[in-house]
Amino acid sequence: MKNLLYPAIILLLPVAGIRAQGNGQDAIVATVNGSVQGTVEASGVHSFKGIPYAAPPVGDLRFREPQPAVSWQGVRKAQAFGPRAMQLPIFGDMKFRSDGVSEDCLYLNVWVPAKGGHLPVLVYFYGGGFVAGDGSEYRYDGESMAKRGIIAVTVNYRLGIFGFLAHPDLSKESAHHSSGNYGLLDQHAALEWVQQNIAAFGGDPARVTIAGESAGSISVCAQMASPLSKGLFAGAIGESGGLTGNIKPVRLDTAEKNGAAFAARLGKKSIADLRVMTATDLLQATAKGARFSTVIDGYFLPEAPDEIYSDGSQMKVSLLAGWNSAEVSYGGILGASAPTVEGYEAAVRKLYDDKADEVLQLYKATTPEEVKQAATDLATDRFIAYSTWKWIDRATATGGKPVYRYLYGHPRPPAVGAAAGAQPPMGAGHSWEIEYALGNLHSNAVYAWTADDDKVSATIESYFANFIKTGDPNGKGLPTWSPMKAIGSEIMVIDVHTHAEKEPHPERYRLMDGQD
Repeated sequence: MKNLLYPAIILLLPVAGIRAQGNGQDAIVATVNGSVQGTVEASGVHSFKGIPYAAPPVGDLRFREPQPAVSWQGVRKAQAFGPRAMQLPIFGDMKFRSDGVSEDCLYLNVWVPAKGGHLPVLVYFYGGGFVAGDGSEYRYDGESMAKRGIIAVTVNYRLGIFGFLAHPDLSKESAHHSSGNYGLLDQHAALEWVQQNIAAFGGDPARVTIAGESAGSISVCAQMASPLSKGLFAGAIGESGGLTGNIKPVRLDTAEKNGAAFAARLGKKSIADLRVMTATDLLQATAKGARFSTVIDGYFLPEAPDEIYSDGSQMKVSLLAGWNSAEVSYGGILGASAPTVEGYEAAVRKLYDDKADEVLQLYKATTPEEVKQAATDLATDRFIAYSTWKWIDRATATGGKPVYRYLYGHPRPPAVGAAAGAQPPMGAGHSWEIEYALGNLHSNAVYAWTADDDKVSATIESYFANFIKTGDPNGKGLPTWSPMKAIGSEIMVIDVHTHAEKEPHPERYRLMDGQD
């Protein structure tokens, strides 16, 4: 719902939307809820951190769709990240700048170029399996994109049980007769905030691109599929993951039963009982493996995204998406076993039974080295590449807008101080492209970055920036990237020697599609 103050803000603020204050070391912007004071970074980029885009989802607002942010008087400091969503310390590669976890987590961060108005906007959703992550992570920092003339926004959204619990009582109390998907609805609320406020920062609400990696990419797929999102963005970038194929939301009745069973295990007879638990106790209650899925809730997702994309009822926007060459190592198929031909064939037959011969033909291996590559490819496809392929395939067939597909193949370098002689990776692992794509390599001191890494980063960030600005990744000095076609498509292989090549293995995904 558009705020009536929005047009007035456009008239009252200068073109860039930012008023320098005092010695130029801070900046003030008037949003629909009140003024915020950010910081001018050494680069000249203006940053605004910890802006509330919705009310704190606490107390009676726990397990409800996000409510409007509470307005304030005066100028609110926006110079420190808000708390991250409730989560356990699961992933060691997540480096946060936020100050701890809290159920009060619905904040976003904005980086604005030093000059210009009516600028394109990137809204980025973090990954982490819908159980971890935060908009304050170094790898998602928006300053590099802002230096390219793009307003960058990172968004916190609810995770785990706080973001995805469905329950019969929650569906009954909902005006939409639905429950779950609160984390996706948080993202939706943030996109509405952007529509209402981004012009005040100098952005163009008609030129918003959403993006994300892993769970963030799955979120982008979901936002494109949702009828609630129509008109909120003009482009989409997905890095490794779609809410399609083998990554599916569950039906509402199943999700409700799962939620009721979880509450029963805790001895809680009502949603009121769950709402009075402390956030820490509720989080710890999920630590033994309880998972909460995205839901075909009849509201945010009226049906499965596979069906939405197949019948062409998704948002018709340009899409840039792909995955990494080694999302999972060959151990994802072989476990701890040695990469022998016999062991590989046995593992495939255990997984695929009567389809094993077809799989072994498409992922062929006759030597131990070929086993490593074939098993890596198969593990990657089973984990997340197939779901991304299906999203891309359906969007190409029914979206009516250009779709650009990539394969990211550049491995990270060894860690600083790593012993020489370690076996090099088979390719680019899951999430390895993030620092490259967002221009944040050197915020990560773990790895011994080289000139090749800087070259790859410049290439992929340029493709992303061009797409955000124009809906087309192509630009001066870059290999030409053609959109997908129904038959005989080219994809862009992003590496030290970036190049386009014919889509190499469509038959692998067609086989998986037949089994789905």
